[in-house]
Amino acid sequence: MSKKAKRRGRPPGSKNKSTLAKVSKPAGSVSKMDVGQLRDYIAGLESTLAAKVQQQRDYFEGQLAGLRIYADNKAGAAVRAVMRVPNTRTRAKVKPKYQSKKHKRLKWSGRGMLPIWMREEMKGTKLTKEDFAIK
Repeated sequence: MSKKAKRRGRPPGSKNKSTLAKVSKPAGSVSKMDVGQLRDYIAGLESTLAAKVQQQRDYFEGQLAGLRIYADNKAGAAVRAVMRVPNTRTRAKVKPKYQSKKHKRLKWSGRGMLPIWMREEMKGTKLTKEDFAIK
């Protein structure tokens, strides 16, 4: 069994150090902050959250666009397959190559199994298939 390849890089939506650095961590507990500091802290968190949501939205919209292209290609191929006009031409009848020695109306094109009439006429004689060939 082969080992699974390790994933490289961070998955979308994981911690991004650059966006987390914008929000300063409170020096102590939140309960000890005054109202102005809490509002600044909450505004920083909201902007970070908005940036993360936008980042994930961009990622998923890109994935969705790729899926739309894929689905359009598959649907187009299906429509082309359905709309394709079937080949309705008929082939010309094959001319016979072999004829019975006893009954001239019995003929064979040489395709498929050996006819019963030819087997019966060849039985007990030294005749071959080539002896029945139409000249």
